[in-house]
Amino acid sequence: MNRVEELSNPLSRFMSEESNAVNASSDSDQAHVGEVVESSTTELVAEARQLHGAPSFGRFVRVDSEVPIVGIVFNVFTHSIEPNRRPTAYGKTEDELRLEQPQIFELLRTEFQALVIGYIDKTGPVQILPPQPARIHSFVHVCSEEQIRTFTHTDDYMRCIINAFKVPTDELLIAALRQTMRAHGGDRAYLVRMGKDLSRLLGDDYDRLSSIVRRAAY
Repeated sequence: MNRVEELSNPLSRFMSEESNAVNASSDSDQAHVGEVVESSTTELVAEARQLHGAPSFGRFVRVDSEVPIVGIVFNVFTHSIEPNRRPTAYGKTEDELRLEQPQIFELLRTEFQALVIGYIDKTGPVQILPPQPARIHSFVHVCSEEQIRTFTHTDDYMRCIINAFKVPTDELLIAALRQTMRAHGGDRAYLVRMGKDLSRLLGDDYDRLSSIVRRAAY
């Protein structure tokens, strides 16, 4: 896809390798990392493609769908698929257990939860909740830095994080800001805008703002 086609179709930047045959070569950002197993308009749960292979806390992810949904990972956990039975300690390393009792790993699954912060329509990024939740069994991908830059052209998504329930708000905001600052390459105009918007959203709580900015820049 050439530059003109890309500009005329904002969705193209968020299409997965499977649905966008731009290049035959694979990209680590394009391979799906999970599959949706539970979904609502505000958050989703996905099973990681590999055991212990979930995206890191604070990573931006997108969900394959007719209208791509964007979220931020706020929880990662590994559990047993057998009801009422939790893993027990063996006093051995994972490598030793894989050699001696590989079957126990067949009973483990890694899942991750993502806070939905918006979606992509034909006009570009929309930083409000999507009209419909992600579909069960949809694939989840880690967003590339270009996709993060495209989505964070405004900072309204930060309000979704600040107002979210049952999530470690400040820690998630810090992790997300680290992603966006890296994606924007330390652009001064972005940093100034982000700081002003964050100050406004926090109600001029200087101590909280200072703590978030300091830790995000660490």
